[in-house]
Amino acid sequence: MKDFKNVWIFAEAQRGKLSPTAFELLTAGRKLADDLGEKLCAVLLGYQVERFAQDLFARGADVVYVCDDKALENYVDDIYAKTLAGMIEAYKPNKFLLPATNMGRSLSAKTAVFVGTGLTADATEVLINPADGQLHATRPTFGGNLMATITCAHTRPEMCSLRPMSYEKAALQAGRTGEVVKFPFDAAKYTSLAQFIKFIKSEGEGLDLSEAEVIVAGGRGVGKAEGFELLKKLADRLGGAVAASRAPVDSGWIDYRYQIGLTGRTVKPKLYIACGISGQIQHMAGMSGSDVIVAINKDGEAPMMKVANYAVQGDLYDVIPAMLEALK
Repeated sequence: MKDFKNVWIFAEAQRGKLSPTAFELLTAGRKLADDLGEKLCAVLLGYQVERFAQDLFARGADVVYVCDDKALENYVDDIYAKTLAGMIEAYKPNKFLLPATNMGRSLSAKTAVFVGTGLTADATEVLINPADGQLHATRPTFGGNLMATITCAHTRPEMCSLRPMSYEKAALQAGRTGEVVKFPFDAAKYTSLAQFIKFIKSEGEGLDLSEAEVIVAGGRGVGKAEGFELLKKLADRLGGAVAASRAPVDSGWIDYRYQIGLTGRTVKPKLYIACGISGQIQHMAGMSGSDVIVAINKDGEAPMMKVANYAVQGDLYDVIPAMLEALK
């Protein structure tokens, strides 16, 4: 395994935009690379994506590997995974971090299969074991009730998909540069039986939770699916997004993509309003990085009320209408 060196991160870029998850991975990857005494490298796949290389250098990348081709303009599992596997075979990275986004989860799994290595999915923390240089990736398991640390002892690269918002974005270092390495796309080799038809954005998706500066979240105390319409009114008034704890999702009141916690999304808004959320540790893990937490709950002894910056003891169906009136 001595032939494998350097830490890679996958910089997701789609529809003309570089995902901010790349900068979070650069933070995590920088620590791994420094501990190993190796370079931190970023990988760009897509069409007209080489222009993002400087953004990655400015956030800490030493090398950016680029495969830029019209065939990669839209994401297709097999084509991307086979291309990425080809790059891994050519350059032999030691560790490889990918974002646990919709795209990253699929891409990391297929790529790991193609190169014959292990993958820790949806991790929240990564570090290097100083004793043997192995990657230790920690992720929630058993419904978020336990945290498991997973290693990959016998194959390389050690791969891990890292949950978005688990790390801060790497700081901008103006004027920093690095090396761009271009990898040729092989249309005959990197094929797929699937074909991209068109991209359709989900209707009513609203503001992406990962980008929202204000989040209004509901828990079991909301009591019914219709209650989230009231939360949405408050979120809309504040220019924010609606979210939920696990209980409303399990009850079918709101879609899973709005779930926050160990088994959902991790967020770090400026303002988090928790409505009828008791504050179990699994949920706290997904939103504890919020700048300001406001809790609304009938139970003044609920854990969320004790960690909140502002706690309002009362019925959310009385409190939220009063807030909406005050915000007119």
